[in-house]
Amino acid sequence: MARNLDELTAAEVATGVHAGDLTATEVARAALDAVESRDPEVQAFLEVSADLALAAAARTDERIAAGEEVGPLAGVPVAFKDNMHLIGTHTTCASKMLENYESVFTATCVQRLLDAGATPVGKTNMDEFAFGSSTESSAFHPTCNPWDTGRVPGGSSGGSAAAVAAGEVQIALGSDTGGSIRQPASFCGVVGLKPTYGAVSRYGVVAFGSSLDQVGPFGRTVVDVALAMNALCGAGRDPYDSTSQECAVDFTEHLEDPIEGKTVGIVPELLEMEGLTAECRAAIDQARRAFEDQGAKVVEVDLPNISSAVAAYYVIGPCEAFSNLARFDGVRYGYQEQGCATLAEQTSLSRAHGFGAEAKRRQMLGAYLLSSGVYDQYYYPAQQVRTLITQDYARAYEACDVIMLPSSPNTAFRFGEISDPTAMYASDMYTISNNIVGNGGISVPVGLGADSGMPVSVQLQGPAFKDRSLLQFARAVERGCARDALVAPGFAGKGGELA
Repeated sequence: MARNLDELTAAEVATGVHAGDLTATEVARAALDAVESRDPEVQAFLEVSADLALAAAARTDERIAAGEEVGPLAGVPVAFKDNMHLIGTHTTCASKMLENYESVFTATCVQRLLDAGATPVGKTNMDEFAFGSSTESSAFHPTCNPWDTGRVPGGSSGGSAAAVAAGEVQIALGSDTGGSIRQPASFCGVVGLKPTYGAVSRYGVVAFGSSLDQVGPFGRTVVDVALAMNALCGAGRDPYDSTSQECAVDFTEHLEDPIEGKTVGIVPELLEMEGLTAECRAAIDQARRAFEDQGAKVVEVDLPNISSAVAAYYVIGPCEAFSNLARFDGVRYGYQEQGCATLAEQTSLSRAHGFGAEAKRRQMLGAYLLSSGVYDQYYYPAQQVRTLITQDYARAYEACDVIMLPSSPNTAFRFGEISDPTAMYASDMYTISNNIVGNGGISVPVGLGADSGMPVSVQLQGPAFKDRSLLQFARAVERGCARDALVAPGFAGKGGELA
């Protein structure tokens, strides 16, 4: 009986390819068929790399036929957020500024998945330059949530989350500067991990906030995310990224270990914040019961300065964005305004017309915050707040192994429902603090909201470089909370049939 590719996790695909039950080429063709059938409705992709996918799959099959070793992700279809370079594709950051830019090198994180045998299906949509929480600021088109195509998939890595949720690929990479992996993972009902800052190389990833950005994987299960982390970290630190650290451990090794006797922290005041919906609050209660049923202890901890995290983030983030995006001047590459009398005029108009509204808003805010007389008033205090929040987390982890809080204050909202930028920024109110301090965080689905019928998740945060332990707790949530589906029901079985 024929199976559909969306019935298989990444682990099952890799096992099948290694065993000879599947060929990488067969899987690649099924993935491309699924994208062709499903993506007109979802619009998760900005570019489909069919030739690269089939060539990579053919190499995997040739190596298996020759009796050679193949990587742990052999034949697994993967996608990459379009701020990650891959030779043979465009890297646009969903911006008119880079609409025709072709990658001249491959990002380390991308290369490591390819070295593990993964099949590159394409580049996914995002908020322009990762500025947003809904993927609505993409210069090309919005991406739809596979669970309800009238709703957003979250952002800024919305295309990656949607591609996994729609069953188009098994694994996708995103980047997380203030919640851009965890929030769309929650909206789309998939697992999304933001590793500890420095655990995964950022070389070849277009920068938003250099002290905040981190690359991480989306998957349908915790096991799939752990396999992706093995590929991302297994080769050790990256000499091309000065912040890269040695994190070569087996992230799958302790996933099934019991959590009996371990401690989960909750922060009561964060569960009473204005804007947190009842169904997202109920998800915390559901996960708490799952932990307690498995023998873990739940305790209250305090993060007294966390209420200042959003304010600190929207000082630090725009300042770093202003610095990083200064390179897009319309001279060396990118959008270039024509018919200008002077270089200054060309640069000014190229930036004015090449960037979208939110990208310009963030850069203008950063320019103001870094200006004379303002820098001392905002930037220094924001960095001081960052230190205080880091110290708060360190004290909290003396009393618990992980901290549990919502991934988002709400489930996926409808297109156009949030137009006020400050209201949009509040979407990341539970995720931003983790980027401020650089610790790891993961969003794990627990079911569907009683009111919206949309996926709802919980977020777990852990100490720096304890991401393997974080995955162990995430797996405990997965065991204890019944998932409704690994793929959004409206897209299951729609293209992607395996021969």
